[in-house]
Amino acid sequence: MNERLIELTEVNPSELFGVNNRYLEIIKNHFPKLKIVARGSRIKAYGETEVLDEFEKRLQMLIDYLHRYNSLDDNSVERLLLANGNDIPVNGTKDKDTILYGVNGRAIKARTKHQKEMVDSMVKNDMLFAVGPAGTGKTYTAVAIAVNALKNREVRRIVLTRPAVEAGENLGFLPGDLKEKLDPYMQPLYDALRDMIPYEKLESYIEKGVIQIAPLAFMRGRTLDESYVILDEAQNATHNQMKMFLTRMGKNAKFIITGDPSQIDLPKKQISGLKEALAVLKRIPSISIIYLDEKDVMRHRLVKQIITAFKAIDSE
Repeated sequence: MNERLIELTEVNPSELFGVNNRYLEIIKNHFPKLKIVARGSRIKAYGETEVLDEFEKRLQMLIDYLHRYNSLDDNSVERLLLANGNDIPVNGTKDKDTILYGVNGRAIKARTKHQKEMVDSMVKNDMLFAVGPAGTGKTYTAVAIAVNALKNREVRRIVLTRPAVEAGENLGFLPGDLKEKLDPYMQPLYDALRDMIPYEKLESYIEKGVIQIAPLAFMRGRTLDESYVILDEAQNATHNQMKMFLTRMGKNAKFIITGDPSQIDLPKKQISGLKEALAVLKRIPSISIIYLDEKDVMRHRLVKQIITAFKAIDSE
């Protein structure tokens, strides 16, 4: 009798095995000729080599499915164990607007014309500027694109950054250490990630540096290879900060820059690096610029009306 040891490094064992080992029991019933013992993140299986090979292949299919869809159920486990070849059965019908499957298998979609253009643009280009007012889904769509690339192993890490610029408040008066002072600025990025990656896996990614969230000033001196990098709230980046950020781009990297030129919190005499970049980079191939507007707003219906009302004032 042969022994096969499998380490579960890419998945939470409790998610793979189910509540009270429900899915593990289905797996064991499917392989009656094997003795299967699960302890923590290790699985030991005993049996004939040919059956062990099939067991390991099916287990990897389950892991890949869970990695892609963030959920398992009795039906999906049964389908994966019985599926022909190495193809992973599709979780329902994935329409062309679905970017990825988030927590509990929820479909994260590009819901408007310009959000879809963002997704399509990053297939063809290495850098994208997504510009528009609040609530248009710039940041959320950008994070979804990046997480999908990480899931598909197109990149090794995601780097998310924002300028730590005060919107009328004084950062120094906030309590806590530097991380505690800066975390509120990064909260929209955390919120998006928590919709797309289960909590324990997200914490593991952050701990291992697979996902990095940091203020823009912390980007200086870095070269970002094989990374999906998002600069959010870019309207608050200065000329020097924007130039510094854009030149961090390394091999096999993709950059998305999002911002709202109508909400600049820089001192009045300070020129926004976003506005400057949009002017000087618009003719460079492989750099795409997409402008979102009130038609892309996915928040409360009043937000569209508020944006339209302020736009009328700003144009006077």
